Amino acid sequence: MTDGEALRIDEETLSSVREALVSWYEADHRAFPWRETDDPYEILVSEVMSQQTQLDRVVDAWEDFLDRWPTAADLAAADRADVVAFWSDHSLGYNNRAKYLHEAAQQVRDEYEGAFPRTPDELSELMGVGPYTANAVASFAFNNGDAVVDTNVKRVLYRAFDLPDDDAAFERGAERLMPGGRSRVWNNAIMELGGVACEKVPKCDEAGCPWREWCHAYETGDFTAPDVPTQPEFEGSRRQMRGRVVSTLKEYDELALDELGPRVRVDYAPDGAYGREWLRGLLEDLAEDGLVGIERRDGDTVASLKR
Repeated sequence: MTDGEALRIDEETLSSVREALVSWYEADHRAFPWRETDDPYEILVSEVMSQQTQLDRVVDAWEDFLDRWPTAADLAAADRADVVAFWSDHSLGYNNRAKYLHEAAQQVRDEYEGAFPRTPDELSELMGVGPYTANAVASFAFNNGDAVVDTNVKRVLYRAFDLPDDDAAFERGAERLMPGGRSRVWNNAIMELGGVACEKVPKCDEAGCPWREWCHAYETGDFTAPDVPTQPEFEGSRRQMRGRVVSTLKEYDELALDELGPRVRVDYAPDGAYGREWLRGLLEDLAEDGLVGIERRDGDTVASLKR
């Protein structure tokens, strides 16, 4: 399949599609503070935080994080336990993301002499930074990224241009659509389109979608979209319990299982469903992530937070 077969529009239409989207975005878009900066550290923090958290909730956490650690150098010098505890206290998802962010800051300090790498490939060398995050930072900080292809963008391309539900087709279509040298505004704009107009339940007219003139779904009324993975409930989840373990050990330094358990779950019972075996599983996961230390002492299991 060629690019032309993946995205069946001519060059004149392509120019109009690009202009319409950028104009729509620049006229009005959601005001997130990380959209007002080109600092790669600030953008990386926002990208890592938003991986498992709704954007509206990220704002306060992002601002608090940067108040505490305003630069990559500040974060690199921080106590990792403090960073992990912050992550847990703000319910930002898996705590290993905090660990990786801290390690990435140390890489910037130690391997790049304090200057962030600029390309997606270089950024991917940072701990915990995958292809999507690397590309987002390259786009929004340095304006030299590739086309972003996330769940929202796939939905937009599937509906607007009748692309097949195929990752390679989405990537080819997204690359052809993006105007050269404009990854910062383009990737922001197309993700905004998916976030406010082409949602699971579309708001084409209400949001003034700039692509209605060319949109296959708008023309046919068929607004099906590729399957979207659902985020599991946080309350009572394993990741919430992992966060409670980290927060508790931050406060008490070290605890035996039966001292730690009731502070993690009020229904903790040593031999119950949420008892020692369940708690050991949480601790082993956290130990594998390098966040918690476990040792046997006087016949008991004792957990402590790694520093």
